[in-house]
Amino acid sequence: MEHFGDIRLQKRGHVCEVEMCRPPYNFFDEALIGDLADALEFLDGENDCRAVLLAAQGKAFSAGADFQADSGKALFDDDSGRSAGGLYKHAVRLFRTRKPIIAAIQGPAIGGGLGLALVADFRVVCEHSRFAANFVQLGVHAGFGISHTLPRIVGYQNASLMLYSGRRIGPEAALAMGLADVLSSADRLRDDALALAAEIASAAPLAVESTRMTLRQGLADTVERQLEREFAEQLRLAATSDHAEGVRAVSERRTGEFTRS
Repeated sequence: MEHFGDIRLQKRGHVCEVEMCRPPYNFFDEALIGDLADALEFLDGENDCRAVLLAAQGKAFSAGADFQADSGKALFDDDSGRSAGGLYKHAVRLFRTRKPIIAAIQGPAIGGGLGLALVADFRVVCEHSRFAANFVQLGVHAGFGISHTLPRIVGYQNASLMLYSGRRIGPEAALAMGLADVLSSADRLRDDALALAAEIASAAPLAVESTRMTLRQGLADTVERQLEREFAEQLRLAATSDHAEGVRAVSERRTGEFTRS
């Protein structure tokens, strides 16, 4: 078993399980995304690993950044936004890795957590899975490349609805729009995700990686360019009173009272 910070690796035949270990919500910061990128790049050099099962401990797959904690508050605090900028550099590294990724989404994937789920090639969900791009409810622009990856997977209209409203999408709706690929149950989720990963891993690995590179050709470069726009808008909007109100409203579980200021 290998560890990269809060990322744990476990071999399961030709599948390697990569588990985020920050329960219950798996809030991320620059360090966690960097460790995850390190782990996936390490697996690119492991010939025995032919597919990756991305999973998480706890209640949520990932609730994104914790804007109530110092790490979340610091994302856009300084003039250069170094924390979020570093996080997004690591996010691009995730998209550049070569092994197919199957994500087991055992609970909510919210905000940047949704962006992380969209790094995967396939998503296996259960009755507890929820997806939301809730950035507008926080008064900021979407990040983590979501403005490119989400419409690529679910189509322009579905992505626009999620991004404009911040609404939560349950497992059945996720399956219908292509955001999820397999609907499982909480007690079967990891097994079903592992079965899908093992099915892919049973094929010729060089051919799988080559096919994946063709299908995802230019994806990482496009995400990197899109992140420049997303990040600039996040820095601008994070300085507004609407962002401060959005953070308060989400923490107090109420609708924000926004003023365009």
